[in-house]
Amino acid sequence: MAKPSKITLDAPRGRRTTMLSRAPQPSRDRFGRATEGIARGMGTPWFLMGLTIFCMAWIAWNVLMPEDLRFDSATNGFTALTLVLSLQASYAAPLILLAQNRQDDRDRVQIEQDRQRSERNLADTEYLAREIVALRMAVTDITSEVVTRDMLRQELKSLIEHLDAGPDQPRAERSKKS
Repeated sequence: MAKPSKITLDAPRGRRTTMLSRAPQPSRDRFGRATEGIARGMGTPWFLMGLTIFCMAWIAWNVLMPEDLRFDSATNGFTALTLVLSLQASYAAPLILLAQNRQDDRDRVQIEQDRQRSERNLADTEYLAREIVALRMAVTDITSEVVTRDMLRQELKSLIEHLDAGPDQPRAERSKKS
């Protein structure tokens, strides 16, 4: 009788392990990164130079070597070389498209992050603008209560006139003079 498998609950459902271990499954991202690396390599001058040297060596071998050592005939237009290059091209195109799709996905995520960052910056800017307006209004309210030089001079003049008039003069008469 087999023992029931022990399930661990310390990992998400897809990653739970049992006593009967499973073979690890390849990551889709790992495959995408590998194909992207291959596609990136195909776009380098070193790849083009290597492919050119490969084709020149292939053609030189099949032209200069004795008949019994040749494996691709020049009279048939190097059919095997054409097939090898066609096979390479048939794999290169989908790899390049896959790399472009992955780049488009990254660009889409980056654009979304930029949009969110711009929205946060706009909200922050609007908040700061409201705060500046509130500060200006507060400063305006404070300055309206602040005594200016002209107001102080006017008050001092009226006090001097009041003192000059003397305490005997009634207040109504003093205000008529000023």
